[in-house]
Amino acid sequence: MKLEEEIYQRKFQSENQKALVNFLYTHSYLINRLEGFFKSYGITRQQFNVLRILRGQEPGSVQLSLIKVRMLDKMSDASRIVERLRLKGLIARKQDKNDKRAVAISISPKGLKLLESADQGIVEFYKLFDNLSQEELTTLNNLLDRLRGGLK
Repeated sequence: MKLEEEIYQRKFQSENQKALVNFLYTHSYLINRLEGFFKSYGITRQQFNVLRILRGQEPGSVQLSLIKVRMLDKMSDASRIVERLRLKGLIARKQDKNDKRAVAISISPKGLKLLESADQGIVEFYKLFDNLSQEELTTLNNLLDRLRGGLK
């Protein structure tokens, strides 16, 4: 459905304004669907992101600083997310013997199992892009990269 029909707006001031509104509307649409999905696993999308970061480092561990750098949502409080995941038994924290300030964070077997289960459902979200060709997807990704580059 066209944006104008979705939000009941007949006209935009410019294509730039329409693009921004369309981007924000689409972002909200995707986030709402993802949050509902993750809620069924008892986690948030930010917690899922941290678990995926940790799975990528498996069997090793990482410092909180690496998690912060790699998180998709830069406004998240990574230390609070890590603590909540620890309380759920999805990750493990271990203090470095040589540097008491350093904490090694790793995904637990329970966290790996949760991700394995959720991965099957995440594939369904990829299908949202099935109505685009591979060429269109490449163009979309390139345009989004360029958009972010113009905002810095």
